[in-house]
Amino acid sequence: MSHCHGCNVQIDIPEGARRIVLAGNPNSGKSVFFNALTGMYVDVSNYPGTTLEISSGRFQGDAVIDTPGVYGISSFNDEEKVARDVILAADVIVNVVNAVYLERDLFLTQQIIDTGVPVIVALNMIDEAERQGLKINYELLSKLLGVPVVPTVAVKKQGLDLLKQKIFEATPGNSDPELQKEIDKLINRSGSRSEALLILEGDIAIAERHGLEPINLRETIYLNRRQRVNQIIEQVVTDVSTRSIFANTLNRLMLKPITGIPILLVALYAMYQLIGVFVAGDVVGLTEETIMQGYFEPVVRGFIGGLINPDTALGTILIGEFGLLTMTFTYTFGLLLPLVAGFYLFLSIFEDSGYLPRIATLADRVLTSIGLNGRAIIPLILGLGCVTMATITTRLLGSEREKRIAIFLLGLVIPCSAQLGVIAGMLAAVGPEYVALYALVILGVLVAVGTSMNNIMRGKSSDLLIDLPPLRLPRVRNVLTKTGVKSYQFIKEAFPLFALGALIISLFQVTGVLVFLQNSLAPLTNSWLGLPKETATAFIMGIVRRDFGAAGLADMALDPMQVVVSLVTITLFVPCIASILVIFKERSKKEGAVMWLSTWVISFLVGGTVAQLANLIGTGTPLQVLVVGLAFWGLIFILLIAFKLLKRQNNATVNEANAKGVA
Repeated sequence: MSHCHGCNVQIDIPEGARRIVLAGNPNSGKSVFFNALTGMYVDVSNYPGTTLEISSGRFQGDAVIDTPGVYGISSFNDEEKVARDVILAADVIVNVVNAVYLERDLFLTQQIIDTGVPVIVALNMIDEAERQGLKINYELLSKLLGVPVVPTVAVKKQGLDLLKQKIFEATPGNSDPELQKEIDKLINRSGSRSEALLILEGDIAIAERHGLEPINLRETIYLNRRQRVNQIIEQVVTDVSTRSIFANTLNRLMLKPITGIPILLVALYAMYQLIGVFVAGDVVGLTEETIMQGYFEPVVRGFIGGLINPDTALGTILIGEFGLLTMTFTYTFGLLLPLVAGFYLFLSIFEDSGYLPRIATLADRVLTSIGLNGRAIIPLILGLGCVTMATITTRLLGSEREKRIAIFLLGLVIPCSAQLGVIAGMLAAVGPEYVALYALVILGVLVAVGTSMNNIMRGKSSDLLIDLPPLRLPRVRNVLTKTGVKSYQFIKEAFPLFALGALIISLFQVTGVLVFLQNSLAPLTNSWLGLPKETATAFIMGIVRRDFGAAGLADMALDPMQVVVSLVTITLFVPCIASILVIFKERSKKEGAVMWLSTWVISFLVGGTVAQLANLIGTGTPLQVLVVGLAFWGLIFILLIAFKLLKRQNNATVNEANAKGVA
């Protein structure tokens, strides 16, 4: 056995086996080709130094490696760096191209061809192209590119058998003669044609590998490549489109804020009704309460109780309130699996219909102000189902900076669906003015923390590079397959973390640490938050499961303002143990610890501030309640203005010092 040395990721490759690498733009359909080539034999590994996953499998004894969807192989973001390294180590590239967006996708195709690696093009979604009136002469396309081109409709399995037959007919394609001359000048110093190309394009990492300075002819090379692609498109594509007026109109409405936001609110309301009401209520009621707590747990406790005394430390750890064999299975399969499957079902519908990229485009301007781009709307929406799951999906963001901001905001201000259900029930009983106050406070924290992190952290938000696929009715089989695969992958990754969390809490319970923590928090909750000391228990329980904490508050006799203060605090309070462990996994132990401790401080600081403002202003009328919320926003604006002035002053000091140094 050997490893994929050239791509720096540990993938087992049989001796003498070829490396077949799948490459393509986002939403080109690569995953369908990967599944068709590898079947069920799939391994997933984290790429070294990143949180990106690389999938690998086998095809007729050779290794198949998938790459992240990218628009080019450079060093603009983690996805491109990973794709670049894997592609440079390939023996064969299967370049999956979206026929609908041929003009865009062929830029990557030509760049891969310019590396000199053997390529075969899978021209996918030709049925979509035909529906939009695009006729593509794929035989002429093959001749112009100099590589085999196989027309396919992957989701219908059309063309897949032909691709498998021709996969090793891949050849190096036709490159620009002028570019070839520049590559020939550098190839002896760089060691390979592909690395010579990237050095010419200004890739610093590749240049440093060979002790060279990047030449950076990127602009000239890219311009010539774009012109070459345009010339190919003019020869091979004929547009006879009569696109649907309805589809075009709906597309425009979805992208304009004045109409797109109401459409999004309707879609999110439908999601809430399905997941927050039906799944979190009826389905979870059946799976968690009836099946797991009604049948599974009594059987397990009866069996284990016959072997071990339930009152012993081991009995408590195995079948106690937070038992490894009870709560872990009930929490994972009774509560989370239905919620996760429900959210992935809705996400798959959004994705397959083409609506998800439009949501990202619509939200881009707003999210840029807090250091993210429109793509971050996906984990933020998923966080309303499960923060643990959403934290994992931040891997799709383009930079470490964005991942850091998104993960912290998810752990701080986004309540999961189980917790949200309890929160909604409690707020419904106290009146609309208190609902508005709660929403104002949580939104204010989101804006304040996001804006602060955006200003503090170096760099800026990456640009939103996302294609808008045609709107279409979701394919039932495709949606169900995506839902099943993603749900399985989530459970596979999350279950060990839940088991570890249950073990930690059980040990806390057995050793008395849990009671100590409850007593330690009691004075703070009573004096600063103005809540009964018993709420400390609810906060501690919230560490185990967010809805545990919220449910503990629901059982207490609180006045309306105490309800808002307690819910604000429990929402901002530390994520559940499973989420904390995933944060440690996605980031580092040090960074995870800083995030975790910060949520403690922010939750009690904000909750106490709201409580003290309420005492100062009063809450006797609905107007006073709303004034409390406006006063809280006033404090946020003052803090943000002060922060900007301080940052400006620091920048001026640095510039002055630099000027003196130059002088």
